[in-house]
Amino acid sequence: MSNSVQEFNAYRSKMNEKLLADNNLLIKRIFNLDTNAYTEGALDVKTKELLGLVASAVLRCDDCVKYHLETSYKNGITREEMMEAMGIATLVGGTIVIPHLRRAYEFWEDLEAQQ
Repeated sequence: MSNSVQEFNAYRSKMNEKLLADNNLLIKRIFNLDTNAYTEGALDVKTKELLGLVASAVLRCDDCVKYHLETSYKNGITREEMMEAMGIATLVGGTIVIPHLRRAYEFWEDLEAQQ
C-alpha cells in the first residue's frame, strides 16, 4: 500500500478511535449516520460514493475526498468514472477546486499503485 494511503488510514483510524472513545452521543450518532448513508438503498453504493466525492471536492475537504476516493476504488469505480465525477466537482466548485483535484488525482495514483 502506498505510504500516503497508509498514513491517511492510520491517522484516520487513530483519531476516530479517540473521538469515539470520548463517548459523546452526538458524535457517535453523526458517525453512525454517515456510515449508514452510504449503504445500498434507492441509489447503489458506487453512485453514493461518487456523490460524496463530488460534494467533498466542492467543499474542499481533502480528508473527505481521500476517504471517498479510497471507498470508490474499493467498490470498483474506474479512473474514468472518478475523473468524470471530479470534472463535475470542478465545474460546480469552480477553479478553486483545482488544487484539490490535483491532490485527488495523486491519491488515486497511490491507490492504483498498491495493486
